[in-house]
Amino acid sequence: MAELPLPSFDDVAAAADRIQGQAHATPVLRSRTIDAQLGAQLFFKAENFQRMGAFKFRGGFNALSRFTPEQKKRGVLAFSSGNHAQAIALSAQLLGMPATIVMPQDAPAAKLAATRGYGAEVVTYDRFSQDREAISQQIAQERGMTLIPPYDHADVIAGQGTAAKELFEEVGELDYLFVCLGGGGLLSGSALSARALSPQCRIYGVEPEAGNDGQQSLAQGRIVHIDTPRTIADGAQTQHLGQLTFPIIRRDVAGIVTASDAQLVQAMRFYAERMKMVVEPTGCLSLAGAEHGGMDIRGARVGILVSGGNVDMARFAELLGS
Repeated sequence: MAELPLPSFDDVAAAADRIQGQAHATPVLRSRTIDAQLGAQLFFKAENFQRMGAFKFRGGFNALSRFTPEQKKRGVLAFSSGNHAQAIALSAQLLGMPATIVMPQDAPAAKLAATRGYGAEVVTYDRFSQDREAISQQIAQERGMTLIPPYDHADVIAGQGTAAKELFEEVGELDYLFVCLGGGGLLSGSALSARALSPQCRIYGVEPEAGNDGQQSLAQGRIVHIDTPRTIADGAQTQHLGQLTFPIIRRDVAGIVTASDAQLVQAMRFYAERMKMVVEPTGCLSLAGAEHGGMDIRGARVGILVSGGNVDMARFAELLGS
């Protein structure tokens, strides 16, 4: 199979221009408590304050803003457990095009409701027995819609890279950057920005312990497919990295570490108690990786990409009470 052309930092810079005025330039937050605890300077890029509550809006809006008039008329189709769904639904609404989203029937109720609230049609499936990609391709073909996958798309990757671009432009070069990892859109986009703006920065992806396909893929030098992992990090229940995300990660990322569900709950509690932030379990991966990933970050300047804050309040209370 011919190798696909990989997006570059120029694509990230072009994406930043396209989404300006639509995506929020999210704040970079600090915590003296965690700095003292880890003996490092941590810079939290708070994408939980992004439109629709997660970084996914960046890539979604960038991809849809590049549609031709004919594509806009026929609309967009996406598959997602939640955040990409909302990102595509909101972007489609803003750009005046129809959207259909294929979502697991057990997706968080808040994510299902928000996706419908942005005007998208939602088609549900069983994530443990049905293939969302096959379902999506069939609907897209029948309706002539353009399928925008959650991570393995050059425009999506470029859009996601704008979060790290903003972080480096605000705080300068970093020694480490920890990024939540599902399918690799955020990690590969962040790597493109780091390579251009902070070349000495060591980038680590952090994925759930139960779903370490990325870690296995790096070790084996090929994309490893796994069963849908059972983890509270619903945004990282991916089964494999992408044809575009994997080569960028292999080239530019220092390593991939994992975090347990218990460590994610600990990070959620820290964010809620000390930083007064609601962060979804998936969004806690980056901090958990910095704390428990085994890197000696003492004395370092460390970026933490907080990917999102979309979690049902009942579930949030239940996890914090556990």
